Amino acid sequence: MDAFTKIAERKIKEAMDNGEFDNLTGTGRPLVFEDETWIPEDLRLAYRVLKNSGFIPPELELRKEIVSLRDLLQTLDDDRERTRRLRELNFKIMKLGMLKGRPLHLEEYETALFQKFLK
Repeated sequence: MDAFTKIAERKIKEAMDNGEFDNLTGTGRPLVFEDETWIPEDLRLAYRVLKNSGFIPPELELRKEIVSLRDLLQTLDDDRERTRRLRELNFKIMKLGMLKGRPLHLEEYETALFQKFLK
């Protein structure tokens, strides 16, 4: 731990002991993080507009559809319907794989988006 971190920790502890953090606005409510570091810079504004409009990014919509199709496949008894849905699932997985061709850490990016937009 460097000197600045130690000083900051000591100051925070003193403030806590003095009760300076008691009765703050928002006490007891979850923090809302607007961390957009996982979203490519050129897409941040567009995704913010989508989120504010009640929409989610295409990658997440596709991922939700894949999860729903997987769940549906487990309940189907009809072989023809199961085959049709399996083809649809494979197509959506392939499409998601193509979307992942972008040069970024898409797994971490998708996870962050999934958590952010589907809370």
